Amino acid sequence: MLRLIITITLLSSLLSTISCEENDAIGSDPSDLTLDVVISEDGSGSISVQANALNTTQFSFHSGELDSDTIYSLNGGFQYTYEITGLYEIDVRAFGNDGRYLKKDKVIFIQVGEATGPIDGENGYETPLTYEGMKLIWQDEFSGTSLNTSNWNYETGTGSSGWGNNELQYYKQENTTVSDGFLTIEAKRENFSGSAYTSSRLTTQNKFTVQYGRVDIRAQMPEGQGIWPALWMLGENITTVGWPRCGEIDIMEMIGGGDGRDNEVHGTIHWDNNGERALFGGSRKLLSGNLSDRFHVYSIIWDANSIKWYIDDIQYHGADISPAGLSEFRNKFFFIMNIAVGGNWPGSPNATTLFPQKMNVDYLRVFQPE
Repeated sequence: MLRLIITITLLSSLLSTISCEENDAIGSDPSDLTLDVVISEDGSGSISVQANALNTTQFSFHSGELDSDTIYSLNGGFQYTYEITGLYEIDVRAFGNDGRYLKKDKVIFIQVGEATGPIDGENGYETPLTYEGMKLIWQDEFSGTSLNTSNWNYETGTGSSGWGNNELQYYKQENTTVSDGFLTIEAKRENFSGSAYTSSRLTTQNKFTVQYGRVDIRAQMPEGQGIWPALWMLGENITTVGWPRCGEIDIMEMIGGGDGRDNEVHGTIHWDNNGERALFGGSRKLLSGNLSDRFHVYSIIWDANSIKWYIDDIQYHGADISPAGLSEFRNKFFFIMNIAVGGNWPGSPNATTLFPQKMNVDYLRVFQPE
């Protein structure tokens, strides 16, 4: 009898969950949820939302801004003011008498103050050499004819287990070039030392590290199934504590693979959580085109309490790193730039993947408060 009661209870819970999910999908009760969103054009960042639905007792609104509260409304009205230029997803829910709800999301772009530059200009986005209250402490503009080895190291080979991700490439020095003000990393389909692909991986380990500040990297991405470009950072103590205890900050990653992948940037942190790897990431898709079409600027703003990720000065993700368990991110980090081919996340290249693929980097700049 006890087993029967437990089974019935579990079945009841499952049916309740399915019921909620079905209601959300087909809009049974309440119904006909509509949104009217008015965005201020004066640069104030303010919006006004009016939601309407049938058979509804109240509405809830979430602005999509980090750490903002959910607001409830009986009449479906919602006003909010954003503080940072960016792309936000508003979450609106209409509740019925029994607690079930309909949900609708709407993505909006908010411009706070004057625009700083063309997001999708002919040559792509650029950021300035100066910011108010900050100083430029390190940069590489790639203005020479070869890689500045005072700043960068070449990492070569296949690493351990394909650099820990079952990647397919062999990293070679020859796949990196510098000319016309750009650094270029090239991924090729070629047999070399047992690998079917080659590429390059560069680091500033033991040459430059940074703790906190703003990082801007202007780059044009490759594309295609199995292509995995990354601009990222590792804790300088990796040689003594290992990964992930050293911490990892992925400023940008792109997992190539056609529609819905070549146009999406990912920003992530990895750390050690009681002996297990933990991660927290966010992403943003372009409104149009792919990351390979033109240059974009990938940025983080990092202090002792938080890391915020930006593309073209639009914040799309943020992490609270103030808890004691995330102490990795209050240490010094070095930079890494590479194109991986294949691996656990993107999968292998296929017949649609064209080679060679190139990542062009215009500059890397590091700023800190004055």
